[in-house]
Amino acid sequence: MGAAVALGPGKADLLDAVDQAGSISAAARNMGMSYRRAWILIEAMNRDFKEPLVETSAGGSGGGGAQVTAAGNEALRRYRAMEHKAISAVKKEMSAFANLLNEPSQDS
Repeated sequence: MGAAVALGPGKADLLDAVDQAGSISAAARNMGMSYRRAWILIEAMNRDFKEPLVETSAGGSGGGGAQVTAAGNEALRRYRAMEHKAISAVKKEMSAFANLLNEPSQDS
């Protein structure tokens, strides 16, 4: 059985979306993702890290909500820094690789 990815591009985008929207359902909607899928991803992140990355508050007359925790913000900040370094490190090679590809057709 393979190891799960604790934080990758999709999960990082979901954390950003929760931070902006203040709720899991709104974040999922904004990303075109089902609420169930978003909830499963958030549960996985909360389980994989020492501290929860997202905390939720129960619904009620005012509705529930979710917020990215300090640990979540730190994980996201560090992930984005690694992502930026990785992109910078392969920029030249990606350009050379792109030159090997066909030009996109006008019909697409």
